[in-house]
Amino acid sequence: MTTPNDEPHASHHVERGALRPLLRAIGRTVGGFHAAVGTFLALGFTAMLAGVAAFAALADAVTEGQTAAFDRAILLWLHRHGSPALDDFALNVTALGSGVVVGMVAALAGAYLWGSRHRYSAVLLWVALGGSWILSSFLKAFFNRPRPDLFEWRTPHAFQASFPSGHSITAMVGYATLAYLVSRLLPQRGLRWLTVAAAAAIVGLVGWSRMYLGVHWPSDVLGGYATGLAWASFCGLGLSAVRYFRYRRPEVGAEEEDLGR
Repeated sequence: MTTPNDEPHASHHVERGALRPLLRAIGRTVGGFHAAVGTFLALGFTAMLAGVAAFAALADAVTEGQTAAFDRAILLWLHRHGSPALDDFALNVTALGSGVVVGMVAALAGAYLWGSRHRYSAVLLWVALGGSWILSSFLKAFFNRPRPDLFEWRTPHAFQASFPSGHSITAMVGYATLAYLVSRLLPQRGLRWLTVAAAAAIVGLVGWSRMYLGVHWPSDVLGGYATGLAWASFCGLGLSAVRYFRYRRPEVGAEEEDLGR
């Protein structure tokens, strides 16, 4: 019997991936759906700490003023090489990392995934993006770093504190998660790599645009990338665990059987 909450044989995609040995080992030693998923997420959380550690080291360097010379040099270089054409391009690119634009993309993509019976994927996209907004607001309020004032901003739209970059977090989580979900559905490896490359290009350009426009220090963008990548990775691992163990645990109860209906 197939289920309406994701593709009927989704676990086979995970089996071919690098996570297969770990998932199989957990499946052999841990009984029950929730226990197996919880074990995998605990290991995933441990791996995610690497990204958190990178962010913490960067945050400490920012707090101590160790990134000041680097930040100033990059922003001043970008400002010296500006032009009206680049101004227009940066304003258009930076919109791709705004909460409104990424939210609209996620809403449309999530609706399609839900309607096409990829409901775990839709939930992952919404949870990942919602969590990124919470993380961004909390971290900005905690560090409360002033925005750059080396030159007049090329955009009037900049709010809240500077560290980490909210656009960078949102772009990393939104487009990385979308690339992961879309690449799972593509049969050709070349198309999968093209999807990942396109997402990486968008994320990189959004970060560049925030620096070029003068509203973020480079360390703000790096902090946003580290935070967003760690959170997106954790969410992606969660989906892998749910999909794998969902289709290999016949003892899953009626509540899980009806999930997503």
